[in-house]
Amino acid sequence: MRGPHNIIRLIRTGATLERTGAMNVVLDAFEAPPSLRFVAHALGKPFQWLGYKGDPDMPPATRALTALGPAYIKFGQVLSTRPDVVGDELAEQLRVLQDKLPPFSRAEAMAEVEKELGQPVADVFEEFSEPIAAASIAQVHKAKRTSTGEDVAVKVLRPGIERAFRKDVDAFYFAARIVQLFAPGARRLRPMEVIEHFDGVVRGELDLRLESAAASEYAANTKDDAGFWLPPVVWSLSARRVMTLSWADGIALGENDALDAAGHDRRDLAERVLRLFLLHALRDGYFHADMHQGNLKVAANGDIIAYDYGIMGHIDEYTRRVYAEILFGFIRRDYKRVAEVHFEAGYVPANQDVDEFARALRAVGEPIFGMDATHISMGRLLNYLFEVTERFGMETRTELILLQRTMVVVEGVARSLDPRMNIWEVAHPVVEDYIKQSIGPRAALRDFGKTAMVLARFGPRLPALVENALIAQTQKDEPSNTGFLPKLLPVLIGTAIGAAAVTLIAALC
Repeated sequence: MRGPHNIIRLIRTGATLERTGAMNVVLDAFEAPPSLRFVAHALGKPFQWLGYKGDPDMPPATRALTALGPAYIKFGQVLSTRPDVVGDELAEQLRVLQDKLPPFSRAEAMAEVEKELGQPVADVFEEFSEPIAAASIAQVHKAKRTSTGEDVAVKVLRPGIERAFRKDVDAFYFAARIVQLFAPGARRLRPMEVIEHFDGVVRGELDLRLESAAASEYAANTKDDAGFWLPPVVWSLSARRVMTLSWADGIALGENDALDAAGHDRRDLAERVLRLFLLHALRDGYFHADMHQGNLKVAANGDIIAYDYGIMGHIDEYTRRVYAEILFGFIRRDYKRVAEVHFEAGYVPANQDVDEFARALRAVGEPIFGMDATHISMGRLLNYLFEVTERFGMETRTELILLQRTMVVVEGVARSLDPRMNIWEVAHPVVEDYIKQSIGPRAALRDFGKTAMVLARFGPRLPALVENALIAQTQKDEPSNTGFLPKLLPVLIGTAIGAAAVTLIAALC
């Protein structure tokens, strides 16, 4: 990493954190050891005059990050998805981080569009508005297509944003190395892993082709979901730095008075937004991981419209099954089964006591179930669950942290629409249906079918694989053939199963 520019940037960062009062907030959130606190204050206090003042009406952390610019704003947003790293209090502050910056000019945006699409803007759009929304990485314009007269939303990356992010991310890596050097005790915070995670997220958001692909996949998964709609991507007008979507009018999901005036049923909207999130997470394993009110609108016909696909969550099928069983176990208050699922999945080390773990889970679940329905929170349950599992040696799983964070946000959206909603009543049928579909005899047959299809593809190679295994084992055991058959038995059984599977597939076809 380049030294001089990084040192200067870190000094200015430390100065801004000191000037805005955010330094101690951040250090406390990370439970920084004394050595790291000394280095941080040494980089900040003597140079406070170099720091940015920021908006004094904001909380200290958000004030500092907003003043430092786009890369720091985005870093704060990404950290808001990692309460396991920064703690719940700071994550909550960062979740409301204002992602609004002064827009760049309409002329610059049009120049970017022309360069990316390779044709004059006038040939593509007969109208192109001033910016209607400006964020840390890009801004949005409303336009009208020349060829069809269709209204569209055009998202354009900020000029030079890639270079600015590379420079700041370089400094973040440098800071992480300093943390590891001066504070070995802080290595449990995994500073390099956090920066690598942030780097990966930003690289994805700086290529709007990837966001377009995410929108397309999300739309394909959810096309049959009643009451939910995504604006289609206009691929012919999208590129690396430009993304064009069909325009969609609607009322923001947080504007309750406007929703009431338009005659929308807020109770139905609350239940639907929660149900849809669980459905996408469990059924598809691919969910919108930034479902706050600013990214959700309600169309005139009552459909929920989702925007901004820069942060999407992905969960593999096995993890989905584990997560569903855990949730269903809590819904039924079967804490022994919840404990067993953790052990079966390898989340909790086998040397722990399953009964003791089940009792700890009961201590998590029972107080929540004793609450009034309006105070029951699945997000709180998952938060407590992670605290308990951490005590029993479970390692942090990033995909579950993102799921938990999104669950908290979606719950907040739902509660803002209907404060008296019973979370469990809404979640129960979705989770139960997924359990029926993914666990049981039918699911086992489906899994066997998938395995058989994989074996079938290797069918022509099975004789050679067995022959090679026989030769290798014979050479290995040549001095003494003792134990040869037991070692070969799994190979023969696997081959027999594979052959039977191939035969079954052929017969079914």
